[in-house]
Amino acid sequence: MTETLPHQVGPPGEARRPAEDRRHMIRRRTLTLLTIVLLIGIPAGYLMISADQSRSSGREKEMKYSATGLSAAWPSKVQRRIFQVPIPHPAGKVAYYETNNWKTSRLYAQFETTGAGLDAFLAGVGVDRSDLERGSITISDRDQDVSGWRFTGPGAWWGLTHPQKNPAPTQDIVVNLANPSLPMVYVVSRTVP
Repeated sequence: MTETLPHQVGPPGEARRPAEDRRHMIRRRTLTLLTIVLLIGIPAGYLMISADQSRSSGREKEMKYSATGLSAAWPSKVQRRIFQVPIPHPAGKVAYYETNNWKTSRLYAQFETTGAGLDAFLAGVGVDRSDLERGSITISDRDQDVSGWRFTGPGAWWGLTHPQKNPAPTQDIVVNLANPSLPMVYVVSRTVP
């Protein structure tokens, strides 16, 4: 036989809480909803925005690195510094392409500049105009195929190779001086990582 326990009543001096009125209930529920939105909704929204930005960044990088051939843009400052290709200001028709593998990294760059810009570029590389040899095409057939350049047409072609000890890059430079006031410069700078 089981005995039933008597129902316990609170202490005699303790007052009972009044029932919650409608206004207080609505206020409490509103605060609860606001708390849920702040604790769950804002972080979830942040994660969605962050994921979208990450996806967009990945697409941009994929497009950049899947490019084959020259892209009509300036190489980044870091690329210009690493490959020691100081493109002068002013410069037009600027384009570049970078290739990397475990053995050699190359930066292909082209630009049109002024006579003073050519002198500034050559000085930045560490050579001067007297180092250029008339009719010398120093950029290899392989590099011409990769870049899409052809040095067979009419033009006053001048070139030089500026070898440097690793890890400094070696530059092959070809300049078209058919228009001496606006020379076109082609550079292949390669370095061994």
